[in-house]
Amino acid sequence: MSTVSQDSPAGATTDEPGRTSIVKVVFASVVGTAVEWYDFFLYGSAAALVFGVLFFPESEPLTATLLAFGTYALGFVARPLGGIVFGHYGDRVGRKKMLVTSLFMMGAATVAIGLLPTYATIGVAAPILLLVCRLVQGFAVGGEWGGAVLMVAEHGKDEHRGFWSSWPQAGVPLGNLLATAVLWVLSVVQPEDAFNSWGWRIPFLLSAVMVLIGLWVRLSLEDSPVFAEAKAEIDSRDEKHLPILEVVKRYPKEVFLAMGMRMAENISYYIFTIVVITYVTTYLDQPKGVVLGALLIGAAVQVVLIPLIGALSDRVGRRPLYLVGAVGVGVWGFVFFSLIDSLSSGSILLAVVVGLVFHALMYSPQAAFFSELFGTSVRYTGASVGYQLASIFAGALAPIIALQLLGSVETKNTTAVGIYLAVAAVITVVSVLLAKETKATSLRHDRVLPEAH
Repeated sequence: MSTVSQDSPAGATTDEPGRTSIVKVVFASVVGTAVEWYDFFLYGSAAALVFGVLFFPESEPLTATLLAFGTYALGFVARPLGGIVFGHYGDRVGRKKMLVTSLFMMGAATVAIGLLPTYATIGVAAPILLLVCRLVQGFAVGGEWGGAVLMVAEHGKDEHRGFWSSWPQAGVPLGNLLATAVLWVLSVVQPEDAFNSWGWRIPFLLSAVMVLIGLWVRLSLEDSPVFAEAKAEIDSRDEKHLPILEVVKRYPKEVFLAMGMRMAENISYYIFTIVVITYVTTYLDQPKGVVLGALLIGAAVQVVLIPLIGALSDRVGRRPLYLVGAVGVGVWGFVFFSLIDSLSSGSILLAVVVGLVFHALMYSPQAAFFSELFGTSVRYTGASVGYQLASIFAGALAPIIALQLLGSVETKNTTAVGIYLAVAAVITVVSVLLAKETKATSLRHDRVLPEAH
């Protein structure tokens, strides 16, 4: 681990090993994040494909899917609690311990879902157990994002923070890519009856292997010098450190701005990746392989694109890219379903990929942007609370609201979903305009400094 000179620019490493160190931190963050989001997204895809039939069989198909999405949404409700708890201890005892804990919890819950008996076997206890596992997933992922991006943001140089911090963000579509790939392969090689009977369990059980790899990588990390200095200063004061209260007192505006900035980003993502599965398979009565293939390519595009956009944000700033992405999804929502309705595999691919490109323009600079809004002693808590609270109103409700707006299969109203996305885009645009540009600011302070020149 390289040292950081007190006389050098904030976050600048003084020797060659420093560059090796940031690569190691990035790799560990990406691997762990990909595993956690593989687990989290897998549930969403399974909710769209099979959970309605297996755990709510007494309801008609569309209602059963809505009930499955209800358990899916409750996972988001648990995320802010996870953000508060993991943020509290992450700001007090360190980022590494919380990242290891969150990954273990996520893996245990996901494997448990793969072993759950269905409604046909144990009746109403089946959806209850499914819900418990989903709540554990939500709690765990609530602590994942803040810790992963902060480990990278606090290790890297200020002038390259957008690039390095975007890598954990790329772990999210990578997790989605893995989940979609496994489901797509199974949909190709398995008859539908076999997939619905037992094949859906395979992706959940595979999580055990991935979690072990992620834990092995993360256990080799160390907390950043930036955090170590802040912790030493707090310990020297011999004062009670309550990060959540400090966030409420000192950073209320930043929390609300972070929530607003997430609305278009989060809602669009779940419409473009989760709702589209139900729309294609239920509303259009098309094979799931077509849309899963498009999502597979879209996720791969995002994995490549996110670090490039992150690097660009170090040059032009976080706000311009975020604004383009927000306006883009607000407009694309009206085009998206028209392309899907064509039933052309090329049009479906275009709809998904372009939507995810606009999403990446927001999601890539988001990690650095949110990290730069809060001081070191409360950064894990502040960033996590702003990020995860928005998930309740955005990602959690997006599939449910979108399906309600679409209405019945016979009278589907895609324009209403486009308006829903446009309203979310307006909220995000206003939030970005109210936020200050934070590019290249120092993280070695408990306040956001003016932009470095």
